[in-house]
Formats: sequence, structure tokens, C-alpha cells
Amino acid sequence: MGKTTRGLLAGICGVALAVVGTAPARGAAPAAQGDGGPRQPAWETRTSGSDARFRGLAAVSRSTAWVAGTKGTVLLTRDGGRRWRDVSPPGAGGLEFRDVEAFDGRRAVVLAIGEGEASRVFRTDDGGTTWTESFRNTDPKAFYDCLTFFDTRRGIALGDPVDGKFRILATDDGGRRWRVLPSAGMPAALPGEAAFAASGQCVVGADARAGTHAWFATGGGATSRVFHSADRGRTWTVTDTPLPAGDPARGVFGLAFRDRAHGLAVGGDYRAGQPSARAAAVSGDGGTTWAPSGRPPAAYRSGVAWLPHSRSAALAVGPTGSEFSTDAGRTWRAFDSGSYDTVDCAPDRGCWAAGEKGRVARLARPGR
Repeated sequence: MGKTTRGLLAGICGVALAVVGTAPARGAAPAAQGDGGPRQPAWETRTSGSDARFRGLAAVSRSTAWVAGTKGTVLLTRDGGRRWRDVSPPGAGGLEFRDVEAFDGRRAVVLAIGEGEASRVFRTDDGGTTWTESFRNTDPKAFYDCLTFFDTRRGIALGDPVDGKFRILATDDGGRRWRVLPSAGMPAALPGEAAFAASGQCVVGADARAGTHAWFATGGGATSRVFHSADRGRTWTVTDTPLPAGDPARGVFGLAFRDRAHGLAVGGDYRAGQPSARAAAVSGDGGTTWAPSGRPPAAYRSGVAWLPHSRSAALAVGPTGSEFSTDAGRTWRAFDSGSYDTVDCAPDRGCWAAGEKGRVARLARPGR
């Protein structure tokens, strides 16, 4: 985004996690049992001991998760959130971490956002005991928003348009070194178009079987759009979505793909009190086309995740609540009214959410 809009988004877009109860929202119908999802979804809050606002989240398992946020804060739990260890990179207190990608409980990569040198990438191989700064942006026109990995070696980071095109960083060694990819294969950005650093989900990949595919989401322009690459970010195609657009505060804020065909998009207008009548959309063709959810979330949503080992169960979160879908995002039902920024699920179905005041939550096990 431009400097003024970027500053606004840095303060507002990552609307964060408030105190959340574990009971379903009043009047919300319980989700159906089966296909990998709990019968009655419920968040169980965890106390982290931090007051940072977490917009970056990496779920490794039900026991292990990383969160990253304001004041250069990175926390790690290995016991299901009962205890959190502050593993923040030394000297990073002035940085805004908005994304973290973890390979396990020892290896992780975090992204800091901001103008110029404020955009940085750090990597740890020892559970945060030590960190290496592997990238520092030196282009004053560049602003990086989020990152994703295809496997433990190859990944990309997304930056807002420079000279009319979105910028892509790439790594082939697990985030130890980064390079800017050529922009020849990138479609032109629309006037005012940018990505939202709200939940670490503005650029995503699919599962290992679709390891060359990536998608990123945009807003702020006349149309909210999703870009798709089938070659790890070298070339891209782009398509419109039905989510709200036409204002710097509107667009697609979060994406999730469970394979190379089936995707979910969430977003809307992040400003409090503003309507977002079409806050979610689905794709069954790899993001070539998008259809609005028949019963979307009640308002703007910034994070979305498929439940692992399921073809139809998914979670969406935002500042006014959480929804659960059992039909691949076509319809959504509320189950919690608390505020969350981001959500992520691990292969063992350990799903986590994170947000403001150091609060994190984990999805209760089925039947609890």
C-alpha cells in the first residue's frame, strides 16, 4: 500500500484476539459431526504472558505452535499452550512481525513488515535460541506483507507493487537466503491495489502434492483479486473475486487452499461497523473463478483455514467472531463472538487462533 494507507493498515488491519469464551455463539447451530471437524466447535483460550498483538501464527501440532507480532515478539509453546517461551530475536523490539512459518518446533522463519529496511526476514534452527537475519529490504519503494513455503526449502514472500507490479522474494534454502524474482511474469497491479498484512495469509501454497502452486490476495483497488502461480512465483495469472472492493479498506484478506483446486477467500471491509455482505468466496478450479458463499460470515474476516484430512470443514475468524463450514465454504455458521486475527491448523488437527493482548486459543477436541 502507499505510505498513508500502509500506516493505517499496520495499526488496524491486524484487528486482534480478545477474551473469548469456549461456548458457541448464542443461536449458532452446532456443526455436524464427521469429515474431520468437531461436533460443537469451541475455542479454548491460552495465556501467553505477553501483551503483544499476534498476527503471525504457525500451528505445528496440537502441542506446538509459534506466534509472532508487535514489538518484535515471537513466542513458542510445546505443551499445548500451557507455557510459552519468549524466543524473540534480539534487538527486534522496534519491528512489526506479521507472519511466521514453522517447519517444526525448532525451525521457523518470521517476517517483519514496513517501509524500506523495516521489512526483514529472520530464521532460527534451534527453537528461537538464536536467530539469523536473512533478508533486509533496501528498496525504499518496497513493502513486504507475508510469506509462505512450499516445503522445507522453497518459499516466497509477497511485497506490494513496485513500479506497477507486485514484488516476489524467493528462497531455495529454507529462508537462509532470498532473491527478488523478475517481474516479467507478473500482471500489472491496479491503481491503489495492494496486499493486506493482516493475518499472514495474503500469500499461501497448497499441500505437498501441489508444491509448485501459490496464490496471493489483494484489495484496495477497484476490484478484489487473487493471483495464481503454478511455478513457485515466476509467472502469474489473475482473476477477480466477488468480495468487496473499491476502497483502500476493502478486499481479500486471507486465503486457504487444501489442494491445487479448492480454495477459500475471506475479507470484506475491515473498518468497524462497516458492512461486508460478501465476506467469503470459494473456488473449485484453482482460483480461476470464484463464487460468493451462499451464506457468508456475518462480517469482515481476516483469517481462514481448512481442517486437515477433511474435504469440507473449514474455519474463518475476524474481529467480530468465528465461523465454521461443513460444506467447503459454501455456507458458514457462527460459533464464537470473540475477536481473532488469524487461524492455522496442523496435520494432527490442532487448530490455533491468535490476536491482541498476547491472547491465543486452541480449538477444543471433538466431544469436549
